[in-house]
Amino acid sequence: MRCPKCGCQDDKVIDSRASREGAAVRRRRECLKCSHRFTTYEQIEQQTLMVLKRDGRREEFAQEKLLNGIRKACQKRPISPEAIEQAVERITADLHDRYDGEVSCVAIGERVMEELRALDAVAYVRFASVYRRFEEATDFVQAVKKLEVRRDTATYRLPGF
Repeated sequence: MRCPKCGCQDDKVIDSRASREGAAVRRRRECLKCSHRFTTYEQIEQQTLMVLKRDGRREEFAQEKLLNGIRKACQKRPISPEAIEQAVERITADLHDRYDGEVSCVAIGERVMEELRALDAVAYVRFASVYRRFEEATDFVQAVKKLEVRRDTATYRLPGF
């Protein structure tokens, strides 16, 4: 591993431990030339997943692109960066488990909306408005209505009243 400070390739591993719920190994390293300490992560290399776009093009799946889209939907919401990163990791792992080699952009969008719906209602509607290309206010109203939980409206008399 190349030292980020001096570029030397000689280092020693000081500490190793499981990270990201066992999906990666975190290693603390120390450069043998300049004694700079830095952290690296080792993880299983996934098979390349190709995304089939709406216009028929294919492009390589980019987790960073997914992360940026979800961050934008969650902007100015009370959602921690860790929660967003965990959601992206769950989505990515799920896509790699379900699809071999190719996945449609529709499947990715639906999976993201499923994750955002559980995370934050406003982020869900924001993402849905872009993903589903809302053009009218009624489109927003329909998306919000899907979020509503049906509640039993029966009123029961409490004992003693």
